[in-house]
Amino acid sequence: MEYFGARALLGFLGWVPHRLARALGAVLATGCYFLWPRLRRVGLFNLRMAFPDWTDRQRRRTLFRLFQHFGRMLADFAFFPRLNRSNIDRLIVYEGFEHFERARSAGKGVLFLTAHFGNWELSSFAHGLYGYPCHFVVRQLDNPLIDALVNRYRSLSGGRPIEKRDFAFQTLRAFQCGEAVGILMDQNMLGSEGIFVDFFGRSASTTPGPARVARKTGVPIVLGLVIYDHRLGKYRLRFEPVEWIRSDDPDDEIRANTQNFTRLIEEAVRRYPDHWLWVHRRWKTRPPGEPPLYPL
Repeated sequence: MEYFGARALLGFLGWVPHRLARALGAVLATGCYFLWPRLRRVGLFNLRMAFPDWTDRQRRRTLFRLFQHFGRMLADFAFFPRLNRSNIDRLIVYEGFEHFERARSAGKGVLFLTAHFGNWELSSFAHGLYGYPCHFVVRQLDNPLIDALVNRYRSLSGGRPIEKRDFAFQTLRAFQCGEAVGILMDQNMLGSEGIFVDFFGRSASTTPGPARVARKTGVPIVLGLVIYDHRLGKYRLRFEPVEWIRSDDPDDEIRANTQNFTRLIEEAVRRYPDHWLWVHRRWKTRPPGEPPLYPL
């Protein structure tokens, strides 16, 4: 039943005019904001930790705008089957493409570092339509039918999903072929899987996977984030080069670069706070001996 509902929703939003689909997405997002109190509590709690000087009104406005982004994202995702090379620039344009092209020209592949920021689903999809399909690392959804449906939409522009459990092997193989791999690295990790780095002044358990494969392969790294430009009325896929920090100690090198990756994401979130996934319990895993942060 869940699968058929998701399929029907995507089909309907993809069939109606895109502007109407976005309007309907905004209505659904508004309903979720008011009817999903647990997500609101998590989001407001995270915003209080990240921006303690803000007023409650500022936090609620930022969180509401995030939900509006979710609505726009849903409508755009449903529209994927109707997007192609001739119309993708109506929805999203490049900024800083030369940084990606320079990394690609090295012939080692490209580590496309990104986050649950803006319309993250659109980044690899649009990149594929522009002629540069890439792999993207995903976590398998609990419902296998919905997982297959979502990945089918994601792959319509030539991109290919890499399951999280096969991350190392598949990523290394893609780099050997000179291909790009996109990695979302801003989610909480279990204590056995992550290392602690600073994020908004608090220790956050973070995947060291991107730093490990980059150190092993020497692959160039670019930060790629999708930002909604209200002036243009469309998104910008912004690429920025990421410098590698070297150290004589391998563990220190992995930690230093994981911290640097996280710092770059934090800087983007501070600049566009309504673009990031505040409803995720990013600081759930605590260092040994520290009490839980979330009273939820």
